[in-house]
Amino acid sequence: MKKIFIVAVLSLLTVTTFSQRDFTSLQYSVGFGTGNMHDYISAVSWRGFTFDYRHYVNSNVGVGFELGWNVFYEEKPDAVYDYENITYAGKQWRYSNHWPALLSADYFMEMNGGVTPYVGFGLGTMYSLQNTNMGTYTFEKDAWHFAIKPEVGILIHPAPGLGINLVSKYYYGVKAGDLPAQGYVTINVGFVFVN
Repeated sequence: MKKIFIVAVLSLLTVTTFSQRDFTSLQYSVGFGTGNMHDYISAVSWRGFTFDYRHYVNSNVGVGFELGWNVFYEEKPDAVYDYENITYAGKQWRYSNHWPALLSADYFMEMNGGVTPYVGFGLGTMYSLQNTNMGTYTFEKDAWHFAIKPEVGILIHPAPGLGINLVSKYYYGVKAGDLPAQGYVTINVGFVFVN
């Protein structure tokens, strides 16, 4: 986690130093599982972050990329888990890690007053790793999903070149490998640097 955070901060500083008409953001992310993800872990994820970069191709459109990480965790006191045609029952600790890497585009609406609403869409991949721990046993599944991500948010500009980002995103990775489709919604808040 520390290495990823350091790389994200260095990337943020590099991009904001050498680019013009760009948008970079480092965001704290809270996640809510949907569908199969919610069935596996119903608890809210309080552990996540996202790094966004957009280059403005005109005053309303930004294109770039997004990197993120969300960790879902839940302790189940008495649960059943099926793995390779065997059913296990007992206390479980479930973890689900998701790392999206997406190409993204956003449309920024022009408004007065220092607030800019926007909508966006991302397309790329998401690596998912699920661990179910029961006593001395660990059952692990992982997959690279084809992923999409719509989002809606607002930028608040308290000072020139600096802002606060409030955004909600929905990540959906199609079925891949041993994992069914994985989906979750995030609510993000972060700092934004605009050149």
